[in-house]
Amino acid sequence: MKMVLIAAAAATALGSFSAYAAGHSENPMVGGAPMLAERNIIENAVNSADHTTLVAAVQAAGLVDTLQGDGPFTVFAPTNDAFAALPEGTVETLLMPENLETLQKILTCHVVATNAMSDAISTMIADDNGSHPFTTVGGCEFTLTQGEDGTIMIEDGQGRIANVTIADVVQSNGVIHVIDSVLLPAM
Repeated sequence: MKMVLIAAAAATALGSFSAYAAGHSENPMVGGAPMLAERNIIENAVNSADHTTLVAAVQAAGLVDTLQGDGPFTVFAPTNDAFAALPEGTVETLLMPENLETLQKILTCHVVATNAMSDAISTMIADDNGSHPFTTVGGCEFTLTQGEDGTIMIEDGQGRIANVTIADVVQSNGVIHVIDSVLLPAM
């Protein structure tokens, strides 16, 4: 119930973030697996060899049912390498039952309660003079920017930058954008 209320509040607060671009015909491969648009976020993520740590974390946090729900959700999905780049022992510590709330907070900071395709994100960045702030389901405040090469970047609450490496992976309940860094809330 708490996650539903958070998602509803985030959806209301993010009205300007909401957009879905039709016409994307075929999803990219992710982690060596086809991402099927008729499957939900969890059904696709479990098939990606690059997202086993994320899937384990989502399971440990009890967020599987939420991310299998109707959505819509935009998920910025860190790869295994992104989790491995965290300080040694961080992932293992987060997966401990006593750290459930912290794990849930970090994971929900990767989710926006809307369908935001990369072209809509790029437009929002341009409309906001190169920097678009947004709030996640977890209440994290991050900023979207775009590199000269068109790469969408997310500055997290600690000033770290994550790059979208694979954009617009359409799901039945939203969209996934693969990122190369774990997004962390402000301390």
